[in-house]
Amino acid sequence: MVTIPTLEEMLKAGVHFGHKTSRWHPAMEPYIFTERSGVHVINLETTRKKLEEALDAARAMAAEGKIILFVGTKKQAQSIVRQYAEQCGMPYIVERWIGGLVTNFSELSKVIKKYLLLKEKKEKGELEKYTKKEQLEFEREIERLGHMVSGVATLERLPDALFITDMRLEKTARTEAERKGMIVFGVCDTNANPKHATYVIPANDDAVNAITMVVSLMAEAIAEGRAEWKEKQAAQAALVVKKEEKKERVVTKETSE
Repeated sequence: MVTIPTLEEMLKAGVHFGHKTSRWHPAMEPYIFTERSGVHVINLETTRKKLEEALDAARAMAAEGKIILFVGTKKQAQSIVRQYAEQCGMPYIVERWIGGLVTNFSELSKVIKKYLLLKEKKEKGELEKYTKKEQLEFEREIERLGHMVSGVATLERLPDALFITDMRLEKTARTEAERKGMIVFGVCDTNANPKHATYVIPANDDAVNAITMVVSLMAEAIAEGRAEWKEKQAAQAALVVKKEEKKERVVTKETSE
């Protein structure tokens, strides 16, 4: 089970730092403890409770084989999101959000297939038959497509949920998710509207340490869920094999008689 950080650990990571009081969103009031020097301070006791709820839900979804797409295009979050999404085997977006990823997934699928096909041809040396100019064009196309879809190249179907590390910045992503009725795990700083998130995680979305803490915990919870799902899959596969073996023994016995 994932260990929820203590209040002291959260304080050290700067999870409690919000934005200036002039930039707050009124809907975040239940998650704000106080203000100091014109800056809102997030209530970490509430954060711990909400974080635990989000992690439990994410673990349960992963244990059912569901896909949670990590979204973090803010500069200081990109490498963190990429690292931990890959670590728990989930797709991710760390560059610009791909418009229509959720609302028009069929079109994105075509782009992914094109990217994977070009990569495969390159790896097999099938592009070497073209002129140097044409090969260069293919290289540029692979690079362009990779920049766009490399983090979601494993997606074969629409994700079941989004994990957004900055609910205010990733407006297009959350809007598409809302249109599809998709679950959203959202890190909400004091300037964000928590009503757009299914599971609200009140926290500083700017500090590297705070981002790392929340994203790593989410990845850990998902990894636990995926491990449970894989065990279930293996058990089911073993059961099928046993049934087939039993059937074969029955057939063999009847044949010999």
